[in-house]
Amino acid sequence: MLDTARSIPTPEGIEITLTLAGPVPRALAWALDFVFRLFALAVASMLFGPTGAFGSALFFLLAFFLEWLYPAVCEVYWRGATPGKRLLKLRVLHDDGTPVTWTAALIRNLLRAVDFLPLAYGFGLASMLVSRDFKRLGDFAAGTVVVHDEHARRSAAIPRAAPLAPAVPLSLAEQRAVLDFAERSTALTEARAEELAELATPLVGRARGSDARARLLQIANYLLGRK
Repeated sequence: MLDTARSIPTPEGIEITLTLAGPVPRALAWALDFVFRLFALAVASMLFGPTGAFGSALFFLLAFFLEWLYPAVCEVYWRGATPGKRLLKLRVLHDDGTPVTWTAALIRNLLRAVDFLPLAYGFGLASMLVSRDFKRLGDFAAGTVVVHDEHARRSAAIPRAAPLAPAVPLSLAEQRAVLDFAERSTALTEARAEELAELATPLVGRARGSDARARLLQIANYLLGRK
């Protein structure tokens, strides 16, 4: 099934459009993560094997972590993505577009055991095929979706500037609004771009005109992770 786009309302009342990931890219991301886990276990086996019972205990602890906790840790601390998802430019978000939290990440990953039934993620695949949001059972329970990350496309479109951290914490919707402005600023007249920038008072403070526009571009570069 092909990927699809969906507009969702954020807690701030702003609508954002997300491109939902279908079964194929998600399966490929899972396969990549599976290979990474096998490689880590193979290395651990060589390192721990000669140490006897203690090494075996460490090996099984590592195997448990990689199978059940590693995906959740990555999704919480790595912008919603495991290494496999990162390579395919996918990420996990809450249904309202906000970053995934510990509770949701743990629920969706622990319920992979149910999605795997009766064989080879049968329940999970069936759930994704009948869901308009391509949700497996773990996603329904956690209130999450898997989407395509637009970071790379935006990075190429946004002018470079010295990164500046925002003065206040920004929700996902607010980050997207800053990135939208920076991406479209080159297509606006200078007067219009400066007028829009001045509206973001919590971010630009008392800056006006070109200074306000420049500050928003700096914040956009910070959000992109540029150095």
